[in-house]
Amino acid sequence: MTTTHNLGFPRIGAKRELKFALESYWKGESTRDALKAQGAELRRRHWRNQASLDLVPVGDFAFYDQVLDMSFTLGNLPERVKGFEGDVLDNYFRVARGRSALNAEHAACCGAGVAAGEMTKWFDTNYHYIVPEFTADTTFQLDASRLLDQLAEARDQGVKAKPVIIGPVTYLSLGKAKDHSNKLDLLERLLPAYAELLDTLVAQGIEWVQVDEPILVTELDADWKHAFNTAYHQLKASKAKLLLTTYFGQLQENLHLAANLPVAGLHIDAINGQDDIRPLLNLLPSHKVLSLGVINGRNIWKTDLNATLDWLEPVAQRLGERLWIAPSCSLLHVPVDLGSEVQLDAEVKSWLAYALQKLDELQVLAAALQNGRDSVRAELDANQAAINARRNSPRVNNPLVKAAVAKLDAELGQRKSPYAQRAPKQAALLKLPAYPTTTIGSFPQTADIRHARSEHKAGRLDEAGYQRAMKAEIERSVREQEALDLDVLVHGEAERNDMVEYFGEQLDGYAFSQFGWVQSYGSRCVKPPILFGDISRPKAMTVAWTQYAQSLTHRPMKGMLTGPVTILNWSFVRDDQPRAVSCYQLALAIRQEVLDLEKAGVRVIQIDEAALREGLPLRKAQWGTYLAWAIESFRIAANGVEDETQIHTHMCYSEFNDIIASIAEMDADVITIETSRSDMELLDAFDHFKYPNEIGPGVYDIHSPNIPSQEHIVQLMKKAAERVPAERLWVNPDCGLKTRQWPEVIPALTNMVAAAKALRQAA
Repeated sequence: MTTTHNLGFPRIGAKRELKFALESYWKGESTRDALKAQGAELRRRHWRNQASLDLVPVGDFAFYDQVLDMSFTLGNLPERVKGFEGDVLDNYFRVARGRSALNAEHAACCGAGVAAGEMTKWFDTNYHYIVPEFTADTTFQLDASRLLDQLAEARDQGVKAKPVIIGPVTYLSLGKAKDHSNKLDLLERLLPAYAELLDTLVAQGIEWVQVDEPILVTELDADWKHAFNTAYHQLKASKAKLLLTTYFGQLQENLHLAANLPVAGLHIDAINGQDDIRPLLNLLPSHKVLSLGVINGRNIWKTDLNATLDWLEPVAQRLGERLWIAPSCSLLHVPVDLGSEVQLDAEVKSWLAYALQKLDELQVLAAALQNGRDSVRAELDANQAAINARRNSPRVNNPLVKAAVAKLDAELGQRKSPYAQRAPKQAALLKLPAYPTTTIGSFPQTADIRHARSEHKAGRLDEAGYQRAMKAEIERSVREQEALDLDVLVHGEAERNDMVEYFGEQLDGYAFSQFGWVQSYGSRCVKPPILFGDISRPKAMTVAWTQYAQSLTHRPMKGMLTGPVTILNWSFVRDDQPRAVSCYQLALAIRQEVLDLEKAGVRVIQIDEAALREGLPLRKAQWGTYLAWAIESFRIAANGVEDETQIHTHMCYSEFNDIIASIAEMDADVITIETSRSDMELLDAFDHFKYPNEIGPGVYDIHSPNIPSQEHIVQLMKKAAERVPAERLWVNPDCGLKTRQWPEVIPALTNMVAAAKALRQAA
């Protein structure tokens, strides 16, 4: 009998209940007990949703991030937060976001905020994790209370629990040595904490433990391979049965290593790593379980169940009870329930499956394997009808768009002149001071903005009233920026719900959900648009708003666009054609918008590519192909303008040092990147690579409520000037300001502008 299980469930809630509970607590509007109660209720509900599974994940729930949870479980806290009094949850939020709740209790025991932990992307997803911090002196001390508390809840509710933890080798790999020590030297100290944790779980009656080691799908050198052997040969003394879990890619050259580690079972991603299955069947010892991720845990299209059974049935016949099936990875990356979507386009909806529907698909596959396809004939026939309808729908394919992509040539991606010739023309036109100041695009999305948007969508506010409300917010942003004395202004993006969704709503080939929320980090959720067909732009998307903002000021106003690679990577993308083709379609649409902005007199245009790096394949050997079409897509979108038009791009919360040459190939006049949480570490790339154009290293961490001081910003910019000539430096925040509040933004930007003026005086 095939065992069914899940690797993880969306923790935020079908209606973002956790988001609102977190933000209420952080604002001091609700209690810690209320927050914990909401977490317990979500866990109860999610375990009930998974009751049909043979094994249910426990420990996948986190109040902020599962990697941060593991750091606290292992007692690996940064020195700056040790010694704080109060509840451990508040210390947890200090590491996550620099401070916890804004209430008297917190202020009395804890004082001001601290530096938040660095945040970066979880492999090639749009989920962000808090980076573990290591030094040569790091020690580990187990605190299993969080996991034990959740197991106790699960036991009381009759849940068939499978605890989920991040494996020791992946944990070390994800972290960062703050003193340039060798992280692997800590393995000997780390393993006793893991051994103690496993023994603790066995004492609680646990049989199987899911140990996530996704770095096995990346290229590993000999030292990291040796670390795997060291770790799991030491941990095999535990009586716990370990399910070593990989996802997001193929094992390839790590197949032999993974198959022969002393664990009871191995999970692989059969969506991205199907080629691993055949060799694994020959390599895996006969006593081990093989778990196959047969449902895509990262996209929302229905599984072709008959096609899956075609290759899965022979595997089941060979393995028998040693075969387990599950989604390919945690369902954290998809929305909760398609059933809540009552406004979604009915035809597109019939092609989709959210988390709950994916678990239903898993049960159909299990029943077919156990009792034959005829036992679930109605379900299989309905699934096949949906697969065929999508494949044959005329809404998916647009011959005109396909023809335009077929005509693409390299000249579309070339600026008229090289940067050295463009820069003086732009300087003469814009007349900016040294260390010019700007922001990344958005300003706070206030309650008034959100209310006007919701009223407009509900039909209670007409178009004219909505336009007036948005223009009032745009004018507020412009006036505030003028008062702050910023050099290059933005319109504040009051009219935009999301940097990708806003554009998708105006492009043909996209559909939109009402409750398709997924977690990006902490309480931050995004609702990726659904790219189901060929993409085209019926009309201008941003020109009128930007023109209005420019009419309010004599200072340069940036046009703000999201780039084609980011729109692609932050969408649920169609899986019936190469991603590169969809990206080129998006590039042509954005190119039209860029040219319309320029025609309207906008001379600074920012094309955000925040997600450029997260689309990289996990194996460096495959990077070249991706970067070739991704960089070319940006160039097609950006480079049709005149020399005098200054093109900016923005990237955030990823490591860029190893692709800096490709970033330079984008040929943007100015790039802005996140550097404040990493203390300008991202600029280390410029020690060996002379970046040719202008750069704005972010000096204000907008994901924390902490307000940077003028002195701190000056210090960061001086570090930047050691690597990049001062005449090519800009001063700006890390990212957009939509998630912050005006009382935080104004003093932070005041300090930022003052820092820039101090730098000019000192030059």
